[in-house]
Amino acid sequence: MTMKMSKPWTLALLATCAALLGAAPVHADEALKAAIASPHRTPAFVARDAARHPYETLTFFGIKPTHTVVELSPGGGWYTEILAPYLRDKGQLILAGDDPDSPTAYFQRSAARMKEKLAASPAVYDRAAVSVFAAGAGKLDYAKPGSADLVLTFRNVHNWISNGEEKTQAVFKSAFTALKPGGTFGVVEHRLPAAAKQDEKASSGYVHQAYVIRMAESVGFKLAASSEVNANPKDTADHEGGVWSLPPSFGLKDKDRARFEAIGESDRMTLKFVKP
Repeated sequence: MTMKMSKPWTLALLATCAALLGAAPVHADEALKAAIASPHRTPAFVARDAARHPYETLTFFGIKPTHTVVELSPGGGWYTEILAPYLRDKGQLILAGDDPDSPTAYFQRSAARMKEKLAASPAVYDRAAVSVFAAGAGKLDYAKPGSADLVLTFRNVHNWISNGEEKTQAVFKSAFTALKPGGTFGVVEHRLPAAAKQDEKASSGYVHQAYVIRMAESVGFKLAASSEVNANPKDTADHEGGVWSLPPSFGLKDKDRARFEAIGESDRMTLKFVKP
């Protein structure tokens, strides 16, 4: 005879079994799903969700809506559009962006674009804090020491490396300093195969995963976990023009475009470091 269970009773039984097995029941983060599905997001950004896996990536890093989260170098705001509404009511988002007073015009323009983006949608961004992150200039006081639950960076490590190892290490140290004990430093970066040579400036945009781990551990972080959620085995990481030849940049314009489209976006490491 087959016994038919009611849904509440079934869920309770599953939760009990999970507890007996030493595993907490898994609950979907509906607030994060809602932020990802929000109509305010830029359509071109939404089109990249299948390649960037925002829900899986952020849940891997352990984000919660009550957290204080620092986003280093938010760029055009791809992740900012998700983080801001998610953290708006119960948490705090700190956008550690380019310096508007930089002598470099590129950084000035970047800072101005972010300011315009936030001002255009106050209902989304009115509670986001903005600070300065300038790795090359050593401006790294973007958050109060010990204030953040998470510091996140997406595809930026290669830019830091171009400033030299000492300044790269200083960036990792700044993340360590900003975090609370037990806090997480989440890193997503283009991955260079271990057998390939990484030049001192990471000019291809690709970085050895071992390098990132070594740099993080050198300032006190412990590697808690790694994920292959952003992996792409079709990416050989040896393209003319570096990672920017792949979508969405297509840096070589129409040259080999079909081949690059078939590869898709870059192979990326996804690393979770914890401050002891």
